[in-house]
Amino acid sequence: AHAKELNNPVPQKPIYFIKPTTSYLQEGDGPILLPKGSDVHHEVELGVVIGETCKNVSEDNAMKHIAGYALTIDMTARDIQTEARQNGMPWSEAKGFDTFMPISTFIPKSQIKDPHDIELWLKVDGELRQKDSTNLMIFSIPNLISEVTKCMTLEKGDVIATSTPKGVGAV
Repeated sequence: AHAKELNNPVPQKPIYFIKPTTSYLQEGDGPILLPKGSDVHHEVELGVVIGETCKNVSEDNAMKHIAGYALTIDMTARDIQTEARQNGMPWSEAKGFDTFMPISTFIPKSQIKDPHDIELWLKVDGELRQKDSTNLMIFSIPNLISEVTKCMTLEKGDVIATSTPKGVGAV
């Protein structure tokens, strides 16, 4: 539904990008620093916290590399992302500003029975903006881990933000 709301085709394989650790904003810290003149949007996502260094992980073994989860908000400078996309450039600038990934405290793996069936929601100033289940994700968590580790090594503490439900919008 998120792809449709942005008039994007549904991807055939995961699209991923790197958020630097300087974009992390721990729960209770703040504020989110908005770049002047940018159209910044919120995207609530389930964060998968990696528990051990891994590379070339098969989907069958992917879940064993998870230490836990976190709730994340992938902040995106939509205008910068759109320009980058139109020019065939990466999205690093649009996604990587300092404070552009508010993240909750760590949730141990044992506390989430099925990460593919939990409800994510986001309110802005008390108004519900996003609410849907992770069962609507296009790609499963094992698929995401497998795809990312074909390209790069994941280390303990790395976070994969899975995807966002419909309802993204300006902050």
